[in-house]
Amino acid sequence: MSTNALIHETSPYLLQHAHNPVEWYPWNKESLQKAKDENKLIIISIGYSACHWCHVMERESFEDAEVAKLMNERFINIKVDREERPDIDQIYMTAVQLMNQGGGWPLNCIALPNGKPVWGGTYFTKHQWLEQIKEVANFHEQNSQKMKEYAERLAQGIQQSELVSYNKLKPSFKWSQLDGLYKSWKNQFDYNYGGFNSAPKFPLPNNQLFLLRFAELANKEKLHDYVQLTLNEIAYGGIYDQIGGGFARYSTDILWKVPHFEKMLYDNAQLVSLYSEAFTAYGNPLYQEVVEETLAFIERELSHKNGAFYSAIDADSEGEEGKFYVWKKKELKALLGEDYMLFCDYYNVNNTGLWEHDNYILLRNQSDIIFCQNNKLDLNSLQKLKISWRSKLLKQRDQRIRPSLDDKSLTSWNALMCKGYVDAYLSFGKEKYLKKGLKNAQFIIEKQWQKNGALWHSFKNNRSTINGYLDDYAFTIEAFISIYQATFNEEWIARAEKLTHYCIKHFYDSTSGMFFFTSNLDVPLIARKMEINDNVIPSSSSCMANNLFSLGVILDKEEYLNMAEVQLNNIKGDMPNYPSGYSNWANLMLKKVAPFYEVAIVGKKANEKTIKLNQEYYPNKIFLGATHSSSIPLLKNKMVMGQTTIYVCQNKSCKLPTTDIKKAQNLMQ
Repeated sequence: MSTNALIHETSPYLLQHAHNPVEWYPWNKESLQKAKDENKLIIISIGYSACHWCHVMERESFEDAEVAKLMNERFINIKVDREERPDIDQIYMTAVQLMNQGGGWPLNCIALPNGKPVWGGTYFTKHQWLEQIKEVANFHEQNSQKMKEYAERLAQGIQQSELVSYNKLKPSFKWSQLDGLYKSWKNQFDYNYGGFNSAPKFPLPNNQLFLLRFAELANKEKLHDYVQLTLNEIAYGGIYDQIGGGFARYSTDILWKVPHFEKMLYDNAQLVSLYSEAFTAYGNPLYQEVVEETLAFIERELSHKNGAFYSAIDADSEGEEGKFYVWKKKELKALLGEDYMLFCDYYNVNNTGLWEHDNYILLRNQSDIIFCQNNKLDLNSLQKLKISWRSKLLKQRDQRIRPSLDDKSLTSWNALMCKGYVDAYLSFGKEKYLKKGLKNAQFIIEKQWQKNGALWHSFKNNRSTINGYLDDYAFTIEAFISIYQATFNEEWIARAEKLTHYCIKHFYDSTSGMFFFTSNLDVPLIARKMEINDNVIPSSSSCMANNLFSLGVILDKEEYLNMAEVQLNNIKGDMPNYPSGYSNWANLMLKKVAPFYEVAIVGKKANEKTIKLNQEYYPNKIFLGATHSSSIPLLKNKMVMGQTTIYVCQNKSCKLPTTDIKKAQNLMQ
C-alpha cells in the first residue's frame, strides 16, 4: 500500500488520502519551497471529509496508478482540508469563480510555483482530469511567460474581490432600504415548498432568521406565512433525519426530499437557534420537537466528553451515499409488525418517499394534528407511537456500518453550537441545554484560548493547532454574549470584550474600518481577504459588526457602536443586489431602524424572569441583568432590595420600572 506525506496529519480528510499513490503533501512552507526548487506547477486539491464528490474523484482519479504517475512526474501535489484552512480555500475558490463563474468541492486548482493560480475547476472524471492537467503542464513548458502574465492578472482580481472601501457618506439607515431588499428578494421565494425556487436547496438559517425578524418588526403576515412554510417543509422533508434527528447539508430537489446526506455541525447549530427562535414566535410544537431531537443527535453522535463538538458525519457508507439512512419495505415490516401500515402513512413509505433501488426516504407531508384527525388518533397516542417507532428503527440503524466521522473540533463551529444550546435554553428554559453550552464554552477557554490572547482554530487528539481566523473570534464572542444574557455572569462579557480587543489589534483594517479574515501574524498568502457575504454560515465580518453593536449597547461604549455603524454603512450599497448574501448585515440594520430595547433585569430572580420575558416574541432586544450589584452602566443604582425589577429602555432611557412580566412585555410592543 502506498503512503504519502499526509500520513502525519490529523485532519480526517487529509488522512483519507494518505494512502493514495499520488504523492500528496500538506500545505506548508516546505511543500511550497519544493515547488519553487523544482520549478513545478502545484496542484492544489481542496475538499472536506464528508464531501461525496471528493470521495468519487478520489476513487476514480487519485487512487488510479495512471493518474498518479502523471501528477507525480509533472506537479507538486498539495491536499487541503477546507475546514482546517478556510483562508486557502477562500483564495482558490475565488480564483475558480473568477475563471468559471462557479465553484464547489472538490476544488482543484493548478498554480505557479509561487502559489498564484492559473487554472481550476471542481469535479472531473478520470479522462477529463488527465486531459486537462496534461494540457496545462504542456502550456506551462511552452508558454511560461504568458502563463505568468495571466496569473498576475488573476491574482489582482482575487485581491480585489470582496475587499470593501470606506464609505465617506454620513451613515443613514431607513426602513425603505430593508423594504427594497425584501421586494427584490421575494421574487426568488418558493411559495409551494419554502426556501428558494430552485434546486439544490440549502436551509440558509441566517436568511430565514432575518426574514422571521423582518416579518415580525414590519408586520408582514404573508412573509410570516412563507417563513413558517419553509420551516415546516424542511422539518417534514428528507433533509431532516426523521428517525435520529439533525439536518443534512442540503436537498438535491425543490421538495426537500432527497438530501445530500452529509451532516455538518454548523448547519445543525444554526438550525437549533433558528427553530428555537421560531418556537418563541409561533409556538409550533413541531419546532420544539425538531430542537429536542437535533440536540439529542448532537449529544449522541457529535459530542466529546470534554465538551467539544465534532465537525461532520459523512454522506457515504460502504461506498454508497445515504445507505445508512434509507429503508426497504421488507425491513420496516419486520421491525414494526402491526404498526407498519400506520407508519407508512405517517412517513410516506409510498411513491412520495420512494428514492432509488427500492429504498425509501422517510418524510412527512402533514402536521400531527391533521394526521390524527385523518386516522382517528389522539395526539398523545401518536406521540407514544412515534417514540416507539423511532426507538426500534434507531436500534436497527445502529447495527449498520456507520458513515465516517470527522472528529476534529473547530472553534468557530463549536461556538455556533454553543450558542445553539444557549438559544434553546432561552426559548425552552431547560437547564440541561445551558449546562451543555457552558461546558463547551469552558472547552474553548481551556483548550483553544492561548495565553497570548489568540484562539486556536482546530482541536484533535488533544492537540490545538492552526492560528485562529476571524470567524473563530466572531462566533466565540457571539456565543459569550449569549451566555451573558442567559446567566448575567459578567465574566462572559469581559471575555467577549477581551477577544474583541484582540481582533481590533490583529484583524482590523483602519483604512476601510473593516476586518480581514486572517490575522496580521499569519504567513501571508497571495491575497489578504475579507469575508463579507453571508452564505450557509454568516460572514465573520457581519458577525463582528453585530457583536460590536451588542457590546456597545451592553457596555455603553460609543466606539464599538460607531465601528459597527461604519461597517454597515460601507456595505449597505451592495445589499439590494444580493439580498441573501447580506442577511446578517440586514439583521444589524433592523437594530438601527426598528425600536431596539435594552431590557435590564435586576434582583434575585433575574435569570428566571429572563426566560419568562423571552416567551413573548420581540426580536429587537438585548438582555442585561444582575442578581447583585453591577458595574455595567445601565444597571447601576437599579437594584431594589427584596424584589426583581424590570427596566425596558431605549437608547439608555428607561421607562418606569415594573415587577410584572406582562407589563414589561407590553412595553416592547
